[in-house]
Amino acid sequence: MQIYRILVINPGSTSTKIAVYENESVLVEAALRHSNEELEVYDRIADQFQFRKDLIIGELQKNNIPIQSLNCVVGRGGLLKPISGGTYGVNSQMLEDLKNAKNEHACNLGALIASEIAVSIQVPAFIVDPVVVDELAPIARITGMPEIERKSIFHALNQKAVARLVAQELGKAYQECNLIIAHIGGGISVGAHMKGRVVDVNNALNGEGPFSPERSGGVPIGDLVKICLNGSKTEEEIYRSIVGHGGLMAYLGTNDAVEVEKMITQGNQQARLVYEAMAYQIAKEIGSCAAVLKGQLDSIVLTGGIAYSKIFTDWIRERVEFLGPVVVYPGEGEMEALASGGLRVIKGEEIPKEYL
Repeated sequence: MQIYRILVINPGSTSTKIAVYENESVLVEAALRHSNEELEVYDRIADQFQFRKDLIIGELQKNNIPIQSLNCVVGRGGLLKPISGGTYGVNSQMLEDLKNAKNEHACNLGALIASEIAVSIQVPAFIVDPVVVDELAPIARITGMPEIERKSIFHALNQKAVARLVAQELGKAYQECNLIIAHIGGGISVGAHMKGRVVDVNNALNGEGPFSPERSGGVPIGDLVKICLNGSKTEEEIYRSIVGHGGLMAYLGTNDAVEVEKMITQGNQQARLVYEAMAYQIAKEIGSCAAVLKGQLDSIVLTGGIAYSKIFTDWIRERVEFLGPVVVYPGEGEMEALASGGLRVIKGEEIPKEYL
């Protein structure tokens, strides 16, 4: 059997996760932590490029992995233009868009670093299912206000990876399945997957859908407008109430679901009410996706970090299992998903898409 060696790079705000895979098996895995002192010397996230790249090369050397042994390099996709799902070859247009991205996020460095390493050893670089994957049906974009269109920003990497796993378990191709997938973590996204495309999903970045550990979710619009206009909060404070300080954080002072469950076991009834309300809202969103799919479901899938919690997944299950079978795939599996996307291409199982 042909052995392919793949380097995966997943930059986050305070760490850079890397892994080297030989086909589906992990050879080396590391989370390179970055202190505030190390990062504060850089004005922009883009300026951290060389710092993070040098750490990656150093970690490979420490583990006796010659970069010349790599068959491809896969980076976490950044905040690009809306694109359909799949594996994309890193090209000059993608690099240009990432360098000039209006929205700064560490994930933008994934393709930039992957390309630099790949070019140096003359192998391909890829990204897989970035957060900007947009396969919404035209009807799903309509909001009721012509000047505002619904956008697709969600946990595409994990949702797509889990969708393929579930399809395989069902003995089908992903393109043959209708699935509802709820990613439940710091952010929460619930997507309607129709025959291999996510035709509807809540915008998990900007406060749409269920509230989450740190996001407010959809709130009554009229009341939000009053807060925006009464001068009690700045625009930045309002946005932080929606993203970062909303949800569990706003009600309970923590975005840690494990801590919330400790509160519940200690008899905190407010914690139980709020935590169960989050499950309730996810169930409602799943019900909405069932309507999108006209009730024709192969499976409802619960994934993400909070899916490790049986009490939480049971709260959702009891409200939605009448719609179809519910399965749980806890965790995020981002590194495996990135490696799998690259492997499918270099094995000839998938044709890489071109970013235009």
